[in-house]
Amino acid sequence: MNIGATIRGFRLQKGMSQGDIEKRTGLLRCYLSRVENGHTVPSLETLQKIASALDLPLSQFFAEDSMSREMSTLNLSEEEIRFLTQIQRYSANLSDSDRKLLLAMVRKFAQTALS
Repeated sequence: MNIGATIRGFRLQKGMSQGDIEKRTGLLRCYLSRVENGHTVPSLETLQKIASALDLPLSQFFAEDSMSREMSTLNLSEEEIRFLTQIQRYSANLSDSDRKLLLAMVRKFAQTALS
């Protein structure tokens, strides 16, 4: 388990920057970067601060759900994760037919881009 990657994933899902976490925890941004990149392993006390800043229970960092495992195997950039998070956030308010329409439009854009 890479706790840093887990923290980064939750941070990006929440649309937060390392600076946002820095402001909420008092932890330096450079320290947060080292944690997210696996260069430093935080204490449980520090993990609790980060979890609180993200409005998550500490246990969430250690949950092993299938979606987290699947997402961790994808090699996505931060920009791609932010984009997909925004899509997820906005699509939650769409009806099923609107979601199908949106997916059809994305497929059409993708086909056009490949041509």
